Amino acid sequence: MRLDKYLKISRLIKRRTVANEACDHERVSVNGKPAKASYEVKIGDVIEIRFGARLTKVEVLSVTEHARKDEASGLYRELTVDS
Repeated sequence: MRLDKYLKISRLIKRRTVANEACDHERVSVNGKPAKASYEVKIGDVIEIRFGARLTKVEVLSVTEHARKDEASGLYRELTVDS
């Protein structure tokens, strides 16, 4: 699954267009490297998202095409969150 779509489905970022822009501006990295929106997300990937001074780091546990709101947080495990 594409990175921008995963970020939306997992509800880490609210809209896919915002996720796409974050990738374009190198605010999203996967396994320590800046990632494009087209990156294919795999189980075990570590995703870091930077918005201003805030850093969210998660590990991908599951990749699924659809997830309800209550299931979304089960797609990843939070590693660190800096406010």
